[in-house]
Amino acid sequence: MTPSDIEQAARRFATFPDFLRRTPLWVLPGSAFGVRCAEVWLKLEHQQVAGSFKARGMFHRLLANPIPAAGVIVASGGNAGIATAAAARALGVRCEVFVPTVSSPAKQARLRELGADVVVTGDVYAEALEACLARQQQTGALLTHAYDQPEVVAGAGTLAMEIEDDEGVPDSVLVSVGGGGLIAGIAAWFEDRARVVALEPELAPTLFRAREAGQPVDVAVSGIAADSLGAKRIGGIAWDVTRKWVKDALLLPDAAIRDAQRWLWREMHIPVEPAAALGLAALQTGAYVPKPDEIVCLVICGANVDPASL
Repeated sequence: MTPSDIEQAARRFATFPDFLRRTPLWVLPGSAFGVRCAEVWLKLEHQQVAGSFKARGMFHRLLANPIPAAGVIVASGGNAGIATAAAARALGVRCEVFVPTVSSPAKQARLRELGADVVVTGDVYAEALEACLARQQQTGALLTHAYDQPEVVAGAGTLAMEIEDDEGVPDSVLVSVGGGGLIAGIAAWFEDRARVVALEPELAPTLFRAREAGQPVDVAVSGIAADSLGAKRIGGIAWDVTRKWVKDALLLPDAAIRDAQRWLWREMHIPVEPAAALGLAALQTGAYVPKPDEIVCLVICGANVDPASL
């Protein structure tokens, strides 16, 4: 995965300009968050089509491949499925989505609103993926993977392109990690020009445990962000990219993630799911301590949340 792959994704998006949004980048002083650093940038990707960064990768996967009559198929905790369903609707093709029982009712409802055929199966994402792969063999539909396909990672990387186009290269970028598609795209774009920091919940330590073991391993996943950061094994692309470009992998407790999620709603009126709050949680708990002159970018990655939970 290289910057040229990400540039190619951006060129493909330009051929179909009416689907994706160029999401805002807020530039605020660190003091606005109670943090001693020069600036905090918020990449408001929760305002993306389908409510998360996943729209970039799923749309790119569809644009880069012929789509059979059976349409497209995906397994997802929710966000990748929503993004695939939205992209499929934009292109006028059928979409089937397999979600685990841990997927929130709000996300399942959104999938159906987008016209997807929804299959709820398995307790966690990995079990939904197994059922999805068996179904794909039967139908021949185009498989979109939530995080471990080159087109998906390159599409996610266009988010980093936009950050640089808008404000330049930050000193650090704090990124939530599930299967790793987002951090792989961001790290592949910035390479060594920014410090990319991987953040995971303590109860879903996919990358953290892989680093301990020296290779991708299966981990048990649960907790507050399991519906979006619930991959049980880090993706192969993410493993390769992060070993080269990502030095820091940090874990955060669910309580800190929930506090940051509620802080974003209470103080900034930004409604996000728990996965989108890990960057702020890392700053506010001191898990990540920036330098006084540092520019820190937080990727606010998704907003597919039941507002009542805030």
